[in-house]
Amino acid sequence: MQAPERVGRVSDQVQAQVSRFYDGGTLPRDGAPSQPPDPAEEMRIVLERHAEEGVETFSLERRLAYRDRHLGELLVPADAAFRTDLTSVPAIFTWLVPKTGAHLPAALLHDALVAGRDDPTSYVSTEGRTVDRVEADRVFRDAMADTGTGVIRRWIVWTAVTVATIFVGRAVPWSRARHWSYRVAAAVTIVTIVWLGWSATSDLFDRSWVGAVDVPWMGDRPWWQELLGGLSGAIVLPLALSLLWGRLRIAGAIAGVMLAVLLHVTVGVAVIAATYLALERLARRSALLAWALAAVVVVGAVAVFAVLSGISLG
Repeated sequence: MQAPERVGRVSDQVQAQVSRFYDGGTLPRDGAPSQPPDPAEEMRIVLERHAEEGVETFSLERRLAYRDRHLGELLVPADAAFRTDLTSVPAIFTWLVPKTGAHLPAALLHDALVAGRDDPTSYVSTEGRTVDRVEADRVFRDAMADTGTGVIRRWIVWTAVTVATIFVGRAVPWSRARHWSYRVAAAVTIVTIVWLGWSATSDLFDRSWVGAVDVPWMGDRPWWQELLGGLSGAIVLPLALSLLWGRLRIAGAIAGVMLAVLLHVTVGVAVIAATYLALERLARRSALLAWALAAVVVVGAVAVFAVLSGISLG
């Protein structure tokens, strides 16, 4: 039975009920019989770590059971071959959404409900429901509420998985035309915000960067007024662009504002992360070259410090 499509709205707040998660028993393993789910027992997350081709994944030694408000009981995983990377968050965003925390049970549930690029779904619906990816995203949001995840974090995470569903999701309840309309709306939003953010930053530093245009909310004003103008633009413009997203406009508004407000932070963190990874790779290949580079950086820093200190003291 296919679940009806339910689109997120800000009014879609649920009353947290941690008891909706409970022990899902076990799958038959190594000749041992399976154990049935037990609603009277608290959930137990028992993970076994695997390192497959340098990628860290985990298997669940016990199943999770979740009683959804619309779908009834869901058991994950469906088989012992299921693997998860816990909360699927790019490294540069783990400061905002960590890999583990109150949201972990919901993240494990969502991983099993959606199919990866090469992996099938891994869930059992005791009521015979088929859970499409959009419904799985909604289950994820409600389940996060049930585990005590904060309102802001769960709507941010729901938005992130919704954007992923738009671009790479399979088994969605949309027509081909609607799916592409969401993709176009998301792409236009991302490109427009990055371009206007680039232009606003160029204006803030009074430079004429390649491709930048004059934006009226910045103008030739004191720096603090330009900062306020940039912040207001980072809120107002994404809200306007979210109207392109149709029924997913809440996700469009959250994604747009987050991208606009955190654009510079994300770029900075990405640069630092890329530098770190490059240095790690260099250190693995040649420790001597890494030490030589470190010496050059230290000597250069000392020289610049001495020159600038001398100028200021003079």
